[in-house]
Amino acid sequence: MMKMKNHIDELFKDIPSNNETEMVKQEIMQNLEEKVFYLMEHGKEEDDAINKAIVEFGDIEELKKELGVKQPEKKNMAKLNLEFSIWGSSLIIVFFIFINFYYTPDTIWAIYPIFTILWWPLSMYFVWSRKQ
Repeated sequence: MMKMKNHIDELFKDIPSNNETEMVKQEIMQNLEEKVFYLMEHGKEEDDAINKAIVEFGDIEELKKELGVKQPEKKNMAKLNLEFSIWGSSLIIVFFIFINFYYTPDTIWAIYPIFTILWWPLSMYFVWSRKQ
């Protein structure tokens, strides 16, 4: 049962401690204990029952909203992804051009993979422009 208490404490680490949160934690702990006892009555081992009860409980995002905890804002990684795709595709294109002209200068075949590679930054551009 200590595993469940540690799990609940971990879930509530970002929530300020007050009477309301302590009551909610106790209620959750009681519900998890009841679930574990129910599962053990139906043939589960104690560790399996604890793990199953924790997994079925899920996360507490809705509860955090009700308790007024501010969620950290997600960073907009679209610009960084766009820059990375431009640099990465540029390096790959240079590599294909080098291989093409070094090994088969008479046949220009590098244009085909280059067109394929250009879809990567193009798709990242549309993701970036949608986030703007």
